[in-house]
Amino acid sequence: MSERRIDLRGMPLPSKWRPIPHEPTGAEPPFCSTDLRLQILHGLPFFAGLNQTEIAAINPLFHERGYTPGETIYAAGDPAGRLYVVATGKVKILRHTLAGKDVLLDLLAPGEFFGALSPLPGEEYPDTAVAQTVVCALGISSEDFRRVLDRFPPVALKVLDISQARLGDAQEMVRRLSASTAEQRVAYALLKLGGKLGAQTREGLLIQAPLSRSDLAEMAGLTTETASRVMSQLQRDGLIRSGRQWVALADLARLRRLAEGESPGG
Repeated sequence: MSERRIDLRGMPLPSKWRPIPHEPTGAEPPFCSTDLRLQILHGLPFFAGLNQTEIAAINPLFHERGYTPGETIYAAGDPAGRLYVVATGKVKILRHTLAGKDVLLDLLAPGEFFGALSPLPGEEYPDTAVAQTVVCALGISSEDFRRVLDRFPPVALKVLDISQARLGDAQEMVRRLSASTAEQRVAYALLKLGGKLGAQTREGLLIQAPLSRSDLAEMAGLTTETASRVMSQLQRDGLIRSGRQWVALADLARLRRLAEGESPGG
């Protein structure tokens, strides 16, 4: 008897089912409820030790704004005056290279932060943030963030730890781009995206996002042609399944072995 497929709502799916990406509803950018704001802020790693009363006191310092797909939140070289948090939607972080290309550094999901983590004056954004979907973002000025750090010293210590961890992540990315094969780079990028954006389904760990092959190629430091070739091979080998605007990581164990330079096996 064939296995019965169930969707994310618990409803039966046809045997030929393939995931369909969720499309944003409405043309206007969303805005965030108070409950959502408090939930998002409490989930930030540097605010994790604060209680609900303290989070509620910090909440008014964050100002929300909606963005439409493709709208720039800030550009590289702009004064780094705000720290942002994704409340809803997805945000692309891009770096402009000397070759004149915009390279995709990361794709951020709700609960992730970006922008000016350091409250020091005179800094510039090193990258560009663009709304990939409709987005509601919470932003706090560097001056107000400094006041938060002064009021809650443990938050300042956690910010230092996070800055150090991000530096380590950047160094790891450089190492992988310089020493890994194309297959390893694509596997690593897919696992990174799956860890942040994936939802577990019977097809595997499903990534539903308007992520093009060129976006994935940029994350892996490859040409679009090479990334497409690797993705096709991964699909033939049964490690992934893919379609228009979705990828399912069908065999996480083999993908992890591949990302670490081991034989993925059969």
